[in-house]
Amino acid sequence: MFTGIVEDIGQVSRVRHRAEGLRLEITTRLPLESLPPGCSVAVDGVCLTVCAHAKGAFAADVGHETARVTTLGRARAGGRVHLERALVFGGRLDGHLVTGHVDGVGEVLERSVRGSGVDLVLRAPEAVRPFLVEKGSVAVDGVSLTVNAPSADAFRVALVPHTLEKTRLGELRPGEGINLEADLIGKYVRHFVAPAGQGVDEDFLAEHGFLGPGGRSR
Repeated sequence: MFTGIVEDIGQVSRVRHRAEGLRLEITTRLPLESLPPGCSVAVDGVCLTVCAHAKGAFAADVGHETARVTTLGRARAGGRVHLERALVFGGRLDGHLVTGHVDGVGEVLERSVRGSGVDLVLRAPEAVRPFLVEKGSVAVDGVSLTVNAPSADAFRVALVPHTLEKTRLGELRPGEGINLEADLIGKYVRHFVAPAGQGVDEDFLAEHGFLGPGGRSR
């Protein structure tokens, strides 16, 4: 489990293509003793397992499915990636609960500078859209951000100067892909309130006691 607060921007030093997928070697300023083999680390919002250390870097494997459904399948040597170590329970939760299980790859549609900040308009894949609520949370390449102005298939995020300094989101340009993870709590709420395939309408509300006779709320 993670919080969406980036701890370091690492650099992919090597990409190895293997029968079981990819092995990424990533250099970082984080102490390698805090990333022992077997521990979890979020790489651009994707939860990976550290498998080895090599020449000031750590290595992590990316399976075929993960490579297919996230941007890590396009990783190249020299690329920069957001890194976050796993949450320590009892510590501060400055972002929101992030699992590192990416729901889909979105796309940058627009980029605009607003004073000392940057606004991005992002297209969301279908799996993410039901959970985009005004002022809700979303993880973009592993960064906890606030959803603004959600529409049918897109939403806006505002990058403040601190976010621009500590992440590489300010470098994104229209057409680039980003890993998106919807809010975990929102997923559970939707699962329990509206089972798979069932929408929330007047019939659903009446059946579950939220509406009385004539459609009046109780």
